[in-house]
Amino acid sequence: MSGPELRAVIADDQALVRTGFGMILAADGIEVTAEAADGAEAVDAVRRTRPDVVLMDIRMPGMDGIEATRRILTAEGADGPRVIILTTYDLDHYVYAALTAGASGFLLKDVTPEHLVAAVRLVQSGDALLAPAITRRLIERFAHREEARLAPGPHRDLSDLTPRETEVLRLLATGLSNAELADRLFLSLTTVKTHVGRILSKLDLRDRVQAVVLAYETGLITPGGTD
Repeated sequence: MSGPELRAVIADDQALVRTGFGMILAADGIEVTAEAADGAEAVDAVRRTRPDVVLMDIRMPGMDGIEATRRILTAEGADGPRVIILTTYDLDHYVYAALTAGASGFLLKDVTPEHLVAAVRLVQSGDALLAPAITRRLIERFAHREEARLAPGPHRDLSDLTPRETEVLRLLATGLSNAELADRLFLSLTTVKTHVGRILSKLDLRDRVQAVVLAYETGLITPGGTD
């Protein structure tokens, strides 16, 4: 086994997917605390077992993965589990709605075992599974469509941010990495990391993916816009 023990819930309406993913995680020392065949079961499993990460299918009977993600993260708040969305198709339009509901990223269901394990460990450590640039392209592709309004996220007030933090958030939303932000703003990497950390804390965001989504939701940056 490698790394610290983690706890995960797997939500998917296909038993073979749940079993396969469960075996992969268990082989790497990640405990699967529960499995769920639909969104309602996933919400209950999280409440009962308090996992670190949830692997959440989008298309399930009854309550789908988007609504389940929203309910889990609304109930649990910032201390809740990280949610990784499972999808069959790259850049499925439902993924946008899932990200606005609070998910920390997405994986295709044909993910390799190594990538699956790495993704679970990555989001549990507080990182985002999607690079901001990928998230931005996803948002720009779907933000103007009707489907994008299936799961609108909270419009947090940006007034608590300092002018510098607002500038950092705007540039972060264009897909710049911390190193690129440091070069653009003539700041040290440590200072940029401090700014990003304060932005996430002030806006009660889990990760950079949510910061990118929020920048679009609040109109700080618009689809097709640039810095």
